[in-house]
Amino acid sequence: MTAQESAPLVTLTDAARHFGPVRALDGVSLSVFPGDCIGLVGHNGAGKSTLVNLVNGGLPPSSGEVRFDLGETALDAGVRSVFQELSLCPNLTVAENLRISHMELKGFGWRRTARAEIAETLDMVFPDHGITSDAEVDTLSIAQRQMVEIAIGFAPRGQSARLVILDEPTSSLDAGIADQLLQHIKRFCLGGGSVIFISHMLGEIFDVANRIIVLKDGKIVAEKPTADFTRQGLVDAMGHVATETAEAERTGTFGAEVVRTDQGLAARQGEVVGLSGLAGHGQAAALAKLYLSQSSSWRAGRSPQVAFVAGDRQSDGILPLWSILRNMTVSILPKDARFGLVDRQAEQKVAEDWKTRIGIRTDDITNPLLSLSGGNQQKVLFARALASPAPIVIMDDPMRGVDVGTKQDVYAMIRTEAAAGRTFLWYSTETEEVCQCDRVFVFRNGEISAELTGAEITEEKILEASFEMQEAS
Repeated sequence: MTAQESAPLVTLTDAARHFGPVRALDGVSLSVFPGDCIGLVGHNGAGKSTLVNLVNGGLPPSSGEVRFDLGETALDAGVRSVFQELSLCPNLTVAENLRISHMELKGFGWRRTARAEIAETLDMVFPDHGITSDAEVDTLSIAQRQMVEIAIGFAPRGQSARLVILDEPTSSLDAGIADQLLQHIKRFCLGGGSVIFISHMLGEIFDVANRIIVLKDGKIVAEKPTADFTRQGLVDAMGHVATETAEAERTGTFGAEVVRTDQGLAARQGEVVGLSGLAGHGQAAALAKLYLSQSSSWRAGRSPQVAFVAGDRQSDGILPLWSILRNMTVSILPKDARFGLVDRQAEQKVAEDWKTRIGIRTDDITNPLLSLSGGNQQKVLFARALASPAPIVIMDDPMRGVDVGTKQDVYAMIRTEAAAGRTFLWYSTETEEVCQCDRVFVFRNGEISAELTGAEITEEKILEASFEMQEAS
């Protein structure tokens, strides 16, 4: 029996969700059938997270209906969610984190059962994952944490998962590990399971989804089988939210060398330097060491030498208790201060300018930062770095959860800033992004295995260098 030949697992009928005057979701009707893999796409703030929270029972609809085929709740229906913002408890082990969502694990020996269950699921989804069940989560890399979160979503937990919602599940995974997940999704759906797959990586959507739903401003604006979409048609259906797009090409001319590390990592003024290779092979550590060597540990000063854009925004980027405005301007407060007092008018002007330039979706920049979607929070971190006068910008996989339209605008902004003399060091798990750089250093086992320039910067060359040292050993 194929998808849509049996009763739907969950049905939304004219479902809406309002937060005061804001219509986050505005009359959505949707059915998810066994065997479905639905690609859910839309720009940041389009309503994807709100829709997910209606399906998984995290939010009730303001109007309309959400109906499950088994029981009254999402839990009864076997609905699971893996969120873009990782929700693991860092001071607990991998097995203990499984216990939080598996209440039937109790009594003497529950840890042994939990260790076996999460290990079996990790092996099934991510062969050769290298994660031990007794490892504390805060000792794992962000990629490994994302793998654990995904495995918990698919784990039996006393009741088989029937619908798994994956929100940007590959945002911290390298290409090889991401492909393992995509293959598991296909097997899961062939076996009668269902997936709602949210990703800004359109290639992944086309790879796994049997139909695609496009959200815009809280409404479904397109829904049809994947085969009926083209990539450009999908982008057009999503629409474009950023208001300005800078156009800048590579100049090929750079100034003096401004970065040189003992590892051999180097960058010249006006150059965009990429760091690539398999995730977890020293790229983030190299950038962190460089950043700390170029910045003060206690006082920013009026003229910082480096600015930093974090990919793991929860631990390294956002200030969750502060407003959108203050998160954007914290890097420039000393610059316009007089006698230690902040120039509020100048601060407001800078924040409004960057809100417009980078397309941050909010009516009021004094709102709390956590009122924004994950992608819009990431835009705030970009605005913070680019508003800074720092001549060097370090970016640690910064495009996690950022929509395709905004990515293109950020790429153009980076090019414009580089043409004006600013230097960028950019680690990305997306090969497509790395290929836009002027020079690429490929890392393997904590060392630089290749330096690529010009026509050498191709996916094939990067992959070859990523595995070269392993083969040699």
